[in-house]
Amino acid sequence: MQNKKIIVIGSGFGGIAAALRMRAKGYEVDLHEKLDQIGGRARQFNRNGFVYDAGPTVITAPYLFRELFEIFNEEIDDFIQFIPLDPWYRFRFHDGTFFNYGPDQDQLLEQIKAIEPRDVNGYLKMLQHAEKIFELGYLKLADQPFHKLSSLIKYTPDIIKLKGYQSVYQFVSSYLSHPNLRQAFSIQPLLVGGNPFNTTSIYALIHALEKKWGVFFAKGGTGEIISQLKMLMERQGVNIFLNSEIKKIVTRDKIVEGIETAEGKFYKADYLITNADPIYTNTNLIEHKKISLHNKFVKKTAKHSMGLFVLFFGTKVKYEDIAHHTIWMGPRYKELLSDIFDRYKLSEDFSIYLHRPTATDPDFAPTGCDSFYALVPVPNLKGNISWKEEAPKFTQSIIKALEQTMMPKLSEYICESFVMTPDDFLQDYNTPFGSGFSIAPLFRQSAWFRTHNKDDLYQNLFYVGAGTHPGAGVPGVLNSAKVIDKLIS
Repeated sequence: MQNKKIIVIGSGFGGIAAALRMRAKGYEVDLHEKLDQIGGRARQFNRNGFVYDAGPTVITAPYLFRELFEIFNEEIDDFIQFIPLDPWYRFRFHDGTFFNYGPDQDQLLEQIKAIEPRDVNGYLKMLQHAEKIFELGYLKLADQPFHKLSSLIKYTPDIIKLKGYQSVYQFVSSYLSHPNLRQAFSIQPLLVGGNPFNTTSIYALIHALEKKWGVFFAKGGTGEIISQLKMLMERQGVNIFLNSEIKKIVTRDKIVEGIETAEGKFYKADYLITNADPIYTNTNLIEHKKISLHNKFVKKTAKHSMGLFVLFFGTKVKYEDIAHHTIWMGPRYKELLSDIFDRYKLSEDFSIYLHRPTATDPDFAPTGCDSFYALVPVPNLKGNISWKEEAPKFTQSIIKALEQTMMPKLSEYICESFVMTPDDFLQDYNTPFGSGFSIAPLFRQSAWFRTHNKDDLYQNLFYVGAGTHPGAGVPGVLNSAKVIDKLIS
């Protein structure tokens, strides 16, 4: 076993988790990362005393991180502090009303009653249905291999019985009548790259998942999680290569022989696990572009997730009344999402996911200051938007919208800012069309229909991360590493 080498391409949470799980099995593991720091979308920026998490800000299943330490007989509590949030999210609707979505069931029901009394019973019935979906879609299937058609056939009757063919919005609307509540309880697919109006209702399990384990923020942010996972890998002997961009996956017949870096170095592999986007892997990395029929089909028919525009900024004052997470809803919902996902049109209106980590961890900013990011769903690069031209204007539109509604004098108080656009996602993460979350979580792009965790052509090639089963989001990519754990003996 000591002589068997596993190479992992990419160091997002999925790649890191796969590297650790393979190392725990006794394999020699090399982890290659294109950028100058590991973490992928979960990396961190430090600028002028302000700290910003680049991507995910919500931890909903901390046990998945706990397992990565336990397989080496270590306790995560010795290294990472998970802080429970309340509220989990604060919704601010276009009519000026607020809705605090959090762990206290009684408070949640009181708020629903104040908005629409008839929706209280509807919510309770919806929660029961969501819990049944959670039991099947998450507890039973999230960490199980789905590369065989027989797995799909086996569970299809259960999926149909739970109405997995519905969209999340259809699912929510069958229980709730008020438009604001329908928005609040259907928006979760956007957190994994999907349009609530066509994402399979299987993703309604996110609400049940949040109810079961809660929503947490790691002290120090995802950057601290990455830092501690890096030290764990180093303690356990995982070899980490930074600034190591892979240019070619070298193959012979139906075997991957190794990888070739941009510098021309060759590394031999007995098994290769790619945390790079699967479509990018198959289009740009595999030698001769000889790929399986399934992956050709995925590439040809893929509906990609939306793009993301992220404005990172620091303020020289504190906005104490802003929650850790605020979801700021614009004037349109379905029509805006159609502009983003279907028409690839950059609209004048938008919705904002506002992250204020200093609400929980003041170390993210200098004393008396606040750190923020404002994440706005936008079209991916199929929209042919010139972000060099649009970014400054779009930035000012976001600042103006926040200033006029929640953050008085924001334009005066910003003292530090920069942005990421779909161009940056394409450049930094090699995501096709600069999408934020690989392919969208449609019913026809879920489970067996996604790129399989085990390649159909190459015997020793495996996929981990957002583009494979079970999908995007922190629990999704960490569970994809558990799938790999089951596939490699």
